[in-house]
Amino acid sequence: MKRNLATFVLVSILLGLPLIVNAQKQERVRTVSIPISIYTKDELRQGAPGEMLQVDSLTVLENKEEQTILSIRSVVDAPLALAILIQDDVTSEFNLQLRDIAAFIRGLPKGSRVMVAYLRAGSMDIRQKFTDDLDKAARSLRMVASSSSLSPRSPYDSLVDALNRFDALPAGRRAVLMVSDGLDLSEGGEGASPSMSTDLNRAILRAQRRSVSVFSFYSSTVYTESGNSMNILNGQSSLLRLSEETGGRAFFQGNYSPVSFDPFFKQLNVLLTRQFLLSYLTTNMKKGYYKVEVVSSNKEVRIEHPKGYYYR
Repeated sequence: MKRNLATFVLVSILLGLPLIVNAQKQERVRTVSIPISIYTKDELRQGAPGEMLQVDSLTVLENKEEQTILSIRSVVDAPLALAILIQDDVTSEFNLQLRDIAAFIRGLPKGSRVMVAYLRAGSMDIRQKFTDDLDKAARSLRMVASSSSLSPRSPYDSLVDALNRFDALPAGRRAVLMVSDGLDLSEGGEGASPSMSTDLNRAILRAQRRSVSVFSFYSSTVYTESGNSMNILNGQSSLLRLSEETGGRAFFQGNYSPVSFDPFFKQLNVLLTRQFLLSYLTTNMKKGYYKVEVVSSNKEVRIEHPKGYYYR
């Protein structure tokens, strides 16, 4: 039975078909859905998905207890909703990346929804609400202000606001692409640490609760372009923690803004092309935080997913 299930999981992933498994236990259960990216090292290194993905069998563990997989939905079954968030005080060199970002938006699969917003002090400048008109979303991009007077209190405070806007969307794959230096100075230097930032912790929990993967591109601002190693370390470490905890990936190129985002977009394209919406039944009904692990019997396969979620 397990081998048949493993084969069915593989076929479902390759063909984009939902996999249905009947629960055998007569106890209270609830459904959990999380985004997962399944890929190989070669695909990520080459920046292009291969023709075949040999997954074999998948296992979902919640607090180290195996759970029952209900369905695995692909790009076809679960269209992507993507919020592109750009910190408005990143350095002016960022404006050279606008053409690549616009091309990335226009190249998303048909049916994708995109929101474009800029993170700034006291508010979030929404240039385009979620729309499936990808060209319109691409044209809503503008040059950044690159002014310290517009520096957000915390980029993660605005991220929480953006995450709330996913609530009005239908079920599907959800992701954020956040361009930021990742530095939270709202509580001073000590609060900038990835382990101490209240806003970062809140954003991670909010993203996990809404099944949103956060992908982050590091880009310098007035506070990090000076080369202050502590600020850069705190900012990049915060973005790394945010992306790892939510099932995304953080992209850096040393301590400075990359000359081009093109290598980042190639890898991001693989991760989104190979992203699925996995739903499973859990028997854990108590309030609290639950750790999640998704593993494949194929050791060559890599899986990125939220590290857990808070249930209440």
